[in-house]
Amino acid sequence: MTQPATSPATSGRSLWRRFVDRLPDSPERTSVRVAAWLSWVTQVLIVGTGGLVRLTGSGLGCPTWPRCTADSFVTTPEMGVHGLIEFGNRLLTFVLIAVAIVMFLFVLRYRRERRDLFVLALVLGLGIPAQGVVGGISVLTKLNPYVVGLHFVVSAVLVVLATVLVVRVLEGPGGGPRRVPGWLAGGVAIAAALVAVTVVFGILTTGSGPHAGDENAPRNGLDSELLQHVHSWPAYALLGLTVILLVASVVRRERVLGTRLGLLLAVELVQIAVGLWQARTGLPPFLVGAHMVLACLLVSAMTASVLALRAPRD
Repeated sequence: MTQPATSPATSGRSLWRRFVDRLPDSPERTSVRVAAWLSWVTQVLIVGTGGLVRLTGSGLGCPTWPRCTADSFVTTPEMGVHGLIEFGNRLLTFVLIAVAIVMFLFVLRYRRERRDLFVLALVLGLGIPAQGVVGGISVLTKLNPYVVGLHFVVSAVLVVLATVLVVRVLEGPGGGPRRVPGWLAGGVAIAAALVAVTVVFGILTTGSGPHAGDENAPRNGLDSELLQHVHSWPAYALLGLTVILLVASVVRRERVLGTRLGLLLAVELVQIAVGLWQARTGLPPFLVGAHMVLACLLVSAMTASVLALRAPRD
């Protein structure tokens, strides 16, 4: 007897089913944890390469978008090293997209049981092209400092999402009972607000300073020297509050929160040291770049501390 022919649609569904069956079936798989960490690492890495673009004056190395030049999607010899640096940063976006796709596929099979991971992976993936669009607008506006600042804000938000993703993969879904008393949770919330204020004033300070990304790029016209001081005030307040919260956590034996506040304090100390160093040495580019990356680490450590306030759900 002849076997009934298999339709292309049926064959395609069968192939998809076999592919899905090979995907991880639990966030406890090592592959899922590696993908989550890669999501975080690449989000921080692109901030570093974006800083390199700006601090080498390569912000308009590709003077248009989405093409690199009016006639080419890739850099040309005429664009020189600035074109290579800017185009290289654009290429890194595709690495982020590849990691995001892998992460999304790795949570697809158990999306009903862990809807939180599915939503986080999806939003993080969609945030990458959105970030690319904001970066393109910054090029089209000739590096308007406020658009460039928004570009960094979106990066910080994506770092926050990647941090939540890592914690949720390692610990489980959130929403469990609160681990700490209300006054301690309130202190951590104030610390998070101080982080946000510090980052915003840092963006405004950078937008008024010398590292515009191109010698002809506009500045925001604000008083750079004054903003340096204003930027430091919430940072010092954050440092003092973090010390108090850390001591309280140690006294109360809040192990998870204490560990993460210790990490937060370490980042703050390094960040303040780099900030003072760059202010006293004329803002050398490598220190400004380190300060930008540390700002993302600060946001990440603060996010992890907030997530420590509640135990994971069973």
